[in-house]
Amino acid sequence: MSAPAQRYDGRPRLLSKQARSITEHTKAVGPLPTSVVPQLIDMITASGLRGRGGGWFPSGRKIASVAGRDNPYVVVNGMESEPAAGKDKLLLRLAPHLVLDGAELAALALGADRITVAVHRGTGLASHMMSVIADRAAAGWGKVEIDVSEPPNWYVSSESTALASFVGGGEAKPKADSARVSGVHGRPTLVSNVETFAHIALIARYGPNWFRQAGTGEAPGTALFTVSGAVRSPGVYELPLGVTGETILRVANGVREPISALLLGGYGGAWIPPTQLHRPFTPEGLEPLNASLGAGIVVALPARTCGLFETVRVATWMSEQTAKQCGPCFRGLPAIAEDFAMIARDGSRKAYERLRFRLGVIDGRGACAHPDGVVKFIDSAMKTFALDIRRHLSGQLCQGGPRVLPLPELPDESEGWL
Repeated sequence: MSAPAQRYDGRPRLLSKQARSITEHTKAVGPLPTSVVPQLIDMITASGLRGRGGGWFPSGRKIASVAGRDNPYVVVNGMESEPAAGKDKLLLRLAPHLVLDGAELAALALGADRITVAVHRGTGLASHMMSVIADRAAAGWGKVEIDVSEPPNWYVSSESTALASFVGGGEAKPKADSARVSGVHGRPTLVSNVETFAHIALIARYGPNWFRQAGTGEAPGTALFTVSGAVRSPGVYELPLGVTGETILRVANGVREPISALLLGGYGGAWIPPTQLHRPFTPEGLEPLNASLGAGIVVALPARTCGLFETVRVATWMSEQTAKQCGPCFRGLPAIAEDFAMIARDGSRKAYERLRFRLGVIDGRGACAHPDGVVKFIDSAMKTFALDIRRHLSGQLCQGGPRVLPLPELPDESEGWL
């Protein structure tokens, strides 16, 4: 039975359910609500939940596309390849059973007999999740077998078709076809984000009307935001969708110095100017800016740091993360990163004109969305930092200022894609 609808009280939903052990979890939310499994897909659809991994696709439609197909499979995407993100890692540490509840309920609704939790190598999350799974088994929880997989640390390896390929024994590279059609071992596969499954676990317990008490009509519920940069209290915050950028910064105790831009959605996201912080942070609210919430990343860029050099650093790193399987990605991304570097470093007008042409040529031509994300990121920089670009082109070059955006080491080539 769903709980009666009530006004959203403003408190966190996911982060208030912190329970590392199955005993703590049971006390916090009760047993696994398997009685709702026959209605679960309808409940998720009615809730309006949208995937929290970056695409914001309606979760009910995504699950329904796998329902009714033979031999389905479920993959929990805990890779979190965005360097400025931290929400999924935090959720897996603080409320892992909530995530697994959502995955198991989805698996039962689809008739799937197996769930794989995918996390990056070297994070310590694999051993942590295996311990969590063992805890559930010892307590007699669960009707679906759960295992853990550790794909390589490449950025594009967190893409859904790459995960499905790797879990099925192939390379962790994106594929041109849909993972729902050709997934793990050719089975129809549901790949969803850690946070998405955690929300499903609560929707199953409290119902779609409860979920809709927070957020907006088009984008209901709460979301986890990783806030960093020039804020006084960097961290992960859970807020209702539809809050403004001003509110998000205020929750992080405000900015500690003037800012020149906000990076939204991560390294495949977009820069927006501070003048747009009044907008509601929903997919629809950000659409006029060609920006998105992505994986809930919000980075406040200090005004004393050059946005051009930060863009170059990220674009260069992203160009080195290519799967090297299509020209727009393998050749195009390094080219546009170098063009932007020549604008920032040398004030090159030729590079500026060349870059404008190349952005139009690369967009939409890749085997996956990786090149599109980089194009979007650079295009947003050209708009948001237009004044800085004009200054650089006129010879007023700057030194770049302190670095803000994190760039982890690239995986060792010897690691490969397996």
